[in-house]
Amino acid sequence: MQCRFVVIATLVAGALAISGCASQTETPPPVTTHSAEGTPPANTTPAEPAPSATVINEVIDEVGIPWGIDFFDGGDAIISLRDTAELLRISPDGAYTSLGIVPGVAQDTDEGGLLGLALKPGDQDTLFAYMTSAHDNRVVRMSVAGGSISDVTPIVTGIDRAANHNGGQLAFDADGNLFISTGDAANPPLAQDTGSLNGKILRVDQNGEAVDGNPFGNRVYSYGHRNVQGLSFDSQGQLWATEFGQDTTDELNLIEEGDNYGWPVKEGSGDDSAFIDPFASWSPTNTASPSGLEIVDDIAYLGALRGTALFAVPLTGDRAGETYRLLEGDYGRIRSVALAPDGALWITTSNTAGWIDPRPGDDRILRVDVRG
Repeated sequence: MQCRFVVIATLVAGALAISGCASQTETPPPVTTHSAEGTPPANTTPAEPAPSATVINEVIDEVGIPWGIDFFDGGDAIISLRDTAELLRISPDGAYTSLGIVPGVAQDTDEGGLLGLALKPGDQDTLFAYMTSAHDNRVVRMSVAGGSISDVTPIVTGIDRAANHNGGQLAFDADGNLFISTGDAANPPLAQDTGSLNGKILRVDQNGEAVDGNPFGNRVYSYGHRNVQGLSFDSQGQLWATEFGQDTTDELNLIEEGDNYGWPVKEGSGDDSAFIDPFASWSPTNTASPSGLEIVDDIAYLGALRGTALFAVPLTGDRAGETYRLLEGDYGRIRSVALAPDGALWITTSNTAGWIDPRPGDDRILRVDVRG
């Protein structure tokens, strides 16, 4: 496999640093197909055949901590690099260009940085990004016209930042409203405070203002969240979210306007009707840690970090049954999951972020066929 030399530019006191990658000397993991084993979900018609994942190609390797993904209409992806704040435009065959560094992204953020991305619906030149600044987490709008970053404008500011629990995902609904996932910034009581932006899913317009009809008269759409890093809509336009638990239970939730998902009062299911139970859950948290989320044919595909797999969960019935674990152990920690215009699923690994020993070629971006 040919090594990709990714230009990684970092703004530090106005200085520009560029680094390359060493030649790969070991053979990368083979292209494989994994069909799921296990019991189909309860109260559903089993998926026929069971979900499977076939790696089509390795798009690029040796790219540092890819996090957010969205797609141009022609099929190229735009991808954020968490720690260096660089945006890359990458084609399915691995050709890429750098769009530059998003200004103002802090360098001392641990799990923060340049996170989720969303291109404006119907406008390929306008990009929204979730980022960690020196003082807060925020959402910015920028132009990427002509292949470079310009006109960066903050539209939502004042989301508390921390070393972890920063949230960071973005998704547009069919009406052009922007949904934003935020973490509790390691301050759990904020999640139950509907006046706080933290521990929430927010719904705003494209200027960052609260959408008319939001349940609390502000930007908050749902609350009681610990750290949501995946958002996706199903075929009925319903919003779903992945959520990291503390020590006990990770969750996949169906998100309803105004609902309370329980954190920090509870993790997973409970007997209190004031809190919404998850559709699917995994215990203990070291078996899952679901991050990125994409829904294809009403099957939720989740990037499982500590589970080192692509989880598949059919979204039928009242509660999910057995989770299908695809590509398990083949590529390490899977972070982002996004559907490309050609129907392929793009997934990213997150093995160079300090939680696992990197493999030769990490981190990598893969194209995966889940439609069969």
